Amino acid sequence: MNLRPATPDDAEAIARIYAHYVLTSTATFELEPPSAGEIQARMAAVVEMGLPYLVAEVGGEIVGYAYAGPYRPRAAYRYTVENSVYLAPKFAGKGIGHLLMERLITLCKQAGARQMVAVIGGGEENAASMHLHQRLGFTRVGVLQGVGWKFDRAVDSLLMQRAL
Repeated sequence: MNLRPATPDDAEAIARIYAHYVLTSTATFELEPPSAGEIQARMAAVVEMGLPYLVAEVGGEIVGYAYAGPYRPRAAYRYTVENSVYLAPKFAGKGIGHLLMERLITLCKQAGARQMVAVIGGGEENAASMHLHQRLGFTRVGVLQGVGWKFDRAVDSLLMQRAL
């Protein structure tokens, strides 16, 4: 497996991985999968801020990605980032998410971030993400109940945080 910075050429694979979660889960509150062009624009914005956007490759195939963006736009939050990590379904549970997140945490520290927040869509029903973050030293700091609406029902967001 190879972990490396994402490039614009990876956007199509990233969009394909993310589309699965948009269409089938509450891990994200997006309702329509973004295009590869939109993924490229989002990636460029993250990188322009000096924050990491990573991919995991197995046999030349992009099987997962992770990135950190600003937690909130106001200046007082400038040292706090929010992470995202997604894996191709057939590669879940193989430790790839853990490796992506370890590298992401290291790079965010190097970029000057002091806190990392995980906003886990689906709350308790997204147990895999919750357990991944716990293993990486995140603690549960709250639940925003029913703040999302997806698949014709209210959906929670679980907030987890760790100091960097």
